[in-house]
Amino acid sequence: MTIEKVHGNTSGLKTAQVKQLSNLYRRRIEPGVVTSPELARNLSELSHDIRREISVLIDRRGRVLSVSVADAKGTELPTQRLGETRLSGYHLLHTHPKGGGLSKSDLSTLFLNRLDAVAAIEVRSDGLPGNVHLAHLTPPGTTGEEEDWRVYPPQSPYEIEDFDLGAQVTALEQEIARARTLRESRKDGERAILVQIDTGEFDAEDRLQELSELARTAGAEVVYKELVFRRHLKPGTLVGKGKLEELTSKAYHLDADMIVFGQELSPAQAREIEEATSLKVIDRTQLILDIFALHAQGVESRLQVELAQLRYMKPRLLGQGTKLSRIGASGGSAAGGAIGTRGPGETKLEMDRRLINDRIAFLEKQLEGVAVRREERRKRRSRNDVPVISIVGYTNAGKSTLLNAFTHAAEEPRKVLAENKLFATLRPTSRQGFIDGVGPVVFTDTVGFIRDLPTDLARAFRSTLEEIGDADVLLHVVDVANPAADARHESVQRILRELEIGELPTVVALNKADAASADVLERERDRMGGVPVSAKKEQGLDELKRALRDALMPYVAQVEQVQRAELLN
Repeated sequence: MTIEKVHGNTSGLKTAQVKQLSNLYRRRIEPGVVTSPELARNLSELSHDIRREISVLIDRRGRVLSVSVADAKGTELPTQRLGETRLSGYHLLHTHPKGGGLSKSDLSTLFLNRLDAVAAIEVRSDGLPGNVHLAHLTPPGTTGEEEDWRVYPPQSPYEIEDFDLGAQVTALEQEIARARTLRESRKDGERAILVQIDTGEFDAEDRLQELSELARTAGAEVVYKELVFRRHLKPGTLVGKGKLEELTSKAYHLDADMIVFGQELSPAQAREIEEATSLKVIDRTQLILDIFALHAQGVESRLQVELAQLRYMKPRLLGQGTKLSRIGASGGSAAGGAIGTRGPGETKLEMDRRLINDRIAFLEKQLEGVAVRREERRKRRSRNDVPVISIVGYTNAGKSTLLNAFTHAAEEPRKVLAENKLFATLRPTSRQGFIDGVGPVVFTDTVGFIRDLPTDLARAFRSTLEEIGDADVLLHVVDVANPAADARHESVQRILRELEIGELPTVVALNKADAASADVLERERDRMGGVPVSAKKEQGLDELKRALRDALMPYVAQVEQVQRAELLN
């Protein structure tokens, strides 16, 4: 900032008044002191003269860093990146021409900017300083009426001069560091606050619960979640600055590292929320992308996930330069290859665009080759005259567990990964099984579906999902114990219709029936026409196999007809 510049609302002030305000930069007070009586009187008289609030920012050496004709919120503050156990290194001293103690805005400014302290000088009617009101932050986890700060009783400028602010700040930073170290030793990963905005949807609570499951699957510890009702979203912050201040306070006391929003955020919204909270900010889309990246196993899955990440992050990564070379640098993706460059005259922004676009083009070419090989495998399988049953369903419905139960794959290498997490498996997995009356069949476990699947991810996995269309029968697995079973069933049906395979013969498995009540089972059986099973306990599998046999009868009859025709010829 320019030295001796007076910030804020200086319009209408006389030249002499602006000069007097500028001279405040020459004031010095003793290190570790809130204010001196002389500075308090100088500020009070000037504020009385111009009839406006005056704010000065003072560092720990007693120097005035900035002078503003503004309240605490409008004070000019230096831009800096704070450490996790450090305060800002300066305190705010300002006047209240109309008297009164510290306002909510004063205390919010203290908290959001991690000031060493904030102090307000009451201006008397004769222009002399009255009482001084002081507050500083409290360590995370402090209990009491004001958890974020401690407000002291008002004192005169002479009494407040004896307050040892330096010792208080040192003790506070030590306490913050000690609390931080203790919490770091107790936690394994990032701690997250979840925010789902309810704009009137009937399933808003279920969406918040699903967001919690996604965060847990991604490895985050959910320390707080809130459903925020907003009929109309705020353009910049979605929930408004007041709510962001509340969430920042929650994060401070719960030692949260990030805020996760259930709605997709634009790059501008993410930046604004991050600036307002000083926390890592991600949305549901990025959370799902992170989960896919975490669980991607095969070459194709890794390529598809990286492609989806780049498409989503492209507008957010401009300006990151060669840091992009770290993205997707896992096996199978050949990260770092085939990235072209031009001469040194190319601007940084253009280079960033080329890095992203070239990487996207490279990944698309790699995936084309994978698609060709997959098509060849599908043709070979179709020539074997073995019926294919594709297992579909909402993520974490128990598809992989059911596949293991059907194929008796209790041990490696035939066993398919089955965890109580969303998107535990990503690549399609085929295993051979047997159904009485049909003979050998191929069961194919597909990637789990989810409502509002991010566009870039849906596009990346479309080729994988289209393989479902080669199935002779769909086995739709529904978690019947989930309160949102109906909505999730419809979400899967909608995706199947979008893939134009919704008309395939379908058998519904009402999985986790052992965890559902008899009334729920009866209702869902009438509604979906499904077969109650428990894949984990291997209950109801015989009835489900009979339902699959009945669904495959047209296929069996067709094969027998072809075989008879071949014998006649």
